[in-house]
Amino acid sequence: MRHRVLFSTPTAPKLFHSPQSSLHGNRLQGPTGKELFKLRAVADYLFDRGVGQALFPDGIQVVKSRGRIRQVLLVDEPLCSIRASDGFIVLNRKGAELVHRALKPPRLRVVVSDDAAPFVARGKTVFAKHVVAADPEIRPAEEVLVVDSRDRLLASGKTLLTGEEMIAFKVGKAVEVRRGLGGQNERMEKKEQGTLS
Repeated sequence: MRHRVLFSTPTAPKLFHSPQSSLHGNRLQGPTGKELFKLRAVADYLFDRGVGQALFPDGIQVVKSRGRIRQVLLVDEPLCSIRASDGFIVLNRKGAELVHRALKPPRLRVVVSDDAAPFVARGKTVFAKHVVAADPEIRPAEEVLVVDSRDRLLASGKTLLTGEEMIAFKVGKAVEVRRGLGGQNERMEKKEQGTLS
């Protein structure tokens, strides 16, 4: 069962809320202890208990705008952005990979057919007719992980339907993909098989 006990409102805490502005010229810095605690608390609230530690390990760096965290990086690789409108976490590729590792299936997963998987991995929208399974606790407007039948991560995105609706509906969009992983899974598979030149 998902744990959503940290905040009673549907929006994330105002810690990360800031007016829309350019990140150009803002430098990387380590978060304060309080900021790191709140980053992890928001991740636990949005994704599930324990995800905060996995997504935001010690050593992360942040980019701030007007005193508010706007981006989070690990070893110069972006993990996520903090959405300016409500403070929600929007996963980058590396962030999605860390969340995927932290959560066991079917948590936060939308499973698509093998026929649709290559298109989703290139960033195409997930349609309900291509969904073969989904976490029944998924709600609209959540950040989710889109995977294939072998639980390989294809993309991350924002849901437009509940998990149950994705299975029941045969028409319409289910997930707006933010970032596809491209051919990364195929390259990893070839490397494991020793066929990658």
